[in-house]
Parts: sequence; C-alpha cells; structure tokens
Amino acid sequence: MEDLDPIKLKAELDAFKKEKEMIRKLMGQIGGKEQEKRDQWMNRIFISAIVLIGINDVLHVVGGFHPPIPTELSLGIAVLLVSIKIIWMMHKATKVEHFQFWILNSIEFRLNDVAKQLRSLEKTVEKYHIEESPDDS
Repeated sequence: MEDLDPIKLKAELDAFKKEKEMIRKLMGQIGGKEQEKRDQWMNRIFISAIVLIGINDVLHVVGGFHPPIPTELSLGIAVLLVSIKIIWMMHKATKVEHFQFWILNSIEFRLNDVAKQLRSLEKTVEKYHIEESPDDS
C-alpha cells in the first residue's frame, strides 16, 4: 500500500480551495447579497408603479378627477409592467436552472473521475492479491 504523500495531499487541497473559491464567486454572481438587494428594489419599483396606476384609476372613477393618464392607457401600462416582471422572473429562473445544471454536470464529472480511480485501485488490489496468493499456499 502506498504511503500518503504530503506534497500530493497539499496540491489536492490547494486545487480544492481554488475550486471552492471559484464556485463561491459564481454563487455571488447568480444570487448573492448584492443581487438580492437589487431584486428587492426592482420589486418595490414594480409594486409602487402598479399601485400608483391603481390610485390614478380609483381617483378617476370615485373622485371624478381627471388624471393626466387616461384609464385605458393606465390599464395598458399596468399590464405591460406585470408582463415585464414575469419576463424578468423567467430570466432569473433560467439563470438558476443553468447554474443547477452546471453544478450537476460538475458532480457527474467528479463522480466519473472517482469511479475511474476506484476501478484503477480495484485492478491494483486484484493484481497484488493474485501475486501474493501463490506465496501464501
């Protein structure tokens, strides 16, 4: 059996740390704190715009005021804002799904690599086992 080589272990640990940092950076690009704050602001802007358009229409119908935006136009703007929000949410979901696919693909690659190493180790063990068997008899 091979002794554990500290130099190889150190190199593997360094490679693991580099990959961990790369994944951490990718996670930050996809859904970090900065992204979360931007999403909250976008949600507030969309909700505020739709509420203001709703208040515009309510004042027109209930109060008899004649706001600068006609009711039909404000309804169209509200539908457009909701449509933009839905498209934006679909885009965000696509980014998340792409990242999940990337992670699963990476896991599959690692799993295949480990399986290759395991097969190699099994062959080595069988080889040494067969070589040592005749001596024991």
